[in-house]
Amino acid sequence: MDANQEQFRNPFGMDAECENCPELCGERERVVHGYGDVGAEFLVVGTGPTAAAEENGVPFTGAGGGERVQSIFGDLGFVRSPPDATEPDVQNLFFTDLTRCRHPDREPTDREVDTCEPFLNAEIRMINPQIIVPVGQRPLRELAVEYTTRRPDSFDVDAEHATTVRGRGFELVPMKEPATMTDDEADAFREHMRESVLSRDYRQTKGRQNR
Repeated sequence: MDANQEQFRNPFGMDAECENCPELCGERERVVHGYGDVGAEFLVVGTGPTAAAEENGVPFTGAGGGERVQSIFGDLGFVRSPPDATEPDVQNLFFTDLTRCRHPDREPTDREVDTCEPFLNAEIRMINPQIIVPVGQRPLRELAVEYTTRRPDSFDVDAEHATTVRGRGFELVPMKEPATMTDDEADAFREHMRESVLSRDYRQTKGRQNR
């Protein structure tokens, strides 16, 4: 963790009262920006906050998918708190989403994803991660458009789950949606991370700038 970091929650001080999507302002409980270690080499990107994440104000928290993701990264040594923590104790890891507000009745629209893109882009630039973990089909395709040379429609998260995809400046390690992930698929992700990512000096693959 950066020695100068004061908090994990929205450490870059992004707009917590954002009104760029008026149709969401009356539906959301709060804006949920990224959470974690600003010096992280691993960035986890979901689609948007779940009901539990919105309640906690922290991405990837709460029963179901949040606890599953925290448990996986806890087993890999990135999360030092129990999976049900509402403010997880993380190291070398940052959680965020494509969108920052939750509509209770529908998924984010393409316009909402586009409107939130500057928030995600700023986090990526400021963190400068080595590995990005897109969680689910939509984050995988959105990141593929911006950061790989492959066509977005060539990506299928079911096929790419627990593999490594070379990006421009970093690597993508896709993960299926935790709500639909089987125990075997979760184990496959852990194994790929241990055997193909953490077991090698991934920093040497992409000309990492000194931190």
